[in-house]
Order: sequence, then C-alpha cells, then structure tokens
Amino acid sequence: MTRTADTSGARAHARSQAAAAIVSGPEQPAGVEAAGITFAQRIPAGGYANAVLARGTRVRLSDPFGSACAQLLLFRAESPWERLNVADTVKVPWQAYLGAGHPLLSDQGRILATIVADSSAHHDTLCGPSEAGRFQLRMAGAKHGLEPRDIGPSVSFFRGVRVESDGGLTATGGAGAGAVVDLLVHLPVTLLIANAAHPLDPTPPTDLDVVAWSAPGDLGAVHNTDPEYLRAVENTERDWHARTSEVFA
Repeated sequence: MTRTADTSGARAHARSQAAAAIVSGPEQPAGVEAAGITFAQRIPAGGYANAVLARGTRVRLSDPFGSACAQLLLFRAESPWERLNVADTVKVPWQAYLGAGHPLLSDQGRILATIVADSSAHHDTLCGPSEAGRFQLRMAGAKHGLEPRDIGPSVSFFRGVRVESDGGLTATGGAGAGAVVDLLVHLPVTLLIANAAHPLDPTPPTDLDVVAWSAPGDLGAVHNTDPEYLRAVENTERDWHARTSEVFA
C-alpha cells in the first residue's frame, strides 16, 4: 500500500493512479491529419469546454452514446462584444430549426460559424441553456475574461424541440448514438460549450466529443445559396478583409 502521509508518498500515489487511468476521448476524424487538429476534448455530463478557434476551423460535435446536449455560445475572439445572436440566427434565415447550411449569426449581420454537416436534426434555438448549463457556460467564459452578464441565450445540439400549433414547445429528444454536427468557423471565435440536461428534457446527458481542425479551404465552398446567407457571407468577408488589410497596412 502506498503511503500518502508525506509529499514523496503522495506524489508516488498520484503517479500510479494516473498510470492506471484509462483515458478515452474523441476519435480522430477520418481523413484529418493529427497535426491539423487544434482542439480535442471529451466533455462528460456536467462538464464544459472552452477554446479560441481561428477562422477556417472546422469543429465536429459528436454524441457517441446518444444523450449528449451541447449548449453552445460563440464570441468574436478579438472583440467579444460581438457574439452569437440567437434571435438573428432564427430570424435572418427564416428558420428556427437548425440543420446543414444554417448560419450562426452575430447581431452585426456576420456569420460566426455555419453548420456544414448534420446527421442529428435534433437541435434547439428556442429554450436557451438550462440552469446547470448557464453555470457551466459562466465557468467557461470566466477563463476568457467574460462575466456572468455576457452569458446569454445559447443554441443546443443533440436535443430537439418542436413548436406545436398552439405555440407550445415539445421536446423531441436526440437522434441516438453516433450523431455528428460539423461547424465551419468564419471569424476567429471563442467557443463555449456546456454538456447539461436540456430545460425541457431531464434525460441525464452522456459524454460529448468536440474535435477542431484547420480547414481553411472549406471557406471557399458553397454551403447555402439562400440570398440571406449570401448577403451575410458578403458582410463577413468584407469586414474580415478590411480588418486584415488594416493590420498589414
């Protein structure tokens, strides 16, 4: 038995525990080189993640066991007053239900990220984070100098909500194990994610996987041909190139 009454014993015990631990995490996406991965984390139930991601990053959210609930916020990294605006994310594309091609918009009419792949179709833009999720998002935000007042409405992935004819909201659960959502980042962002039960769905969450990798070539692809989306792309590109030209002027 390892003695932990002194520093040497405690250190030996800690190292033995670490060596015996089985560390599991997100799978490496097919076709993505390990060197290109910029962030990877498995978020347990009640956990959170935070990361600063460059323009042209592709982010894969995965629900490996079927009950994850990713409550997500985005802030523009260099100017965090510009952030995900859920109302505009619903209003501008004329669509409350998230899916491939849907932009995640700021209130400046710019695209912070686009959903470029979705095998779940069980998401929510209407309810915001749960109480536990809001706490986790505050914890994640604090690591980037954000205050509780900065944590506003979020979008949730892998737990669906539908609006009934009478205006009521009904939880539709998840799509089952293995569902995946890919986001493409258009502007440098601070990403905050909480893995917590949905406000309308008390099902305990299971692990959530997040993997991000550099994919700048994806910015040149056409992800949506709706005029509202194309206008937002134009606004985003104009602002990005204006800022970068100022830096190198």
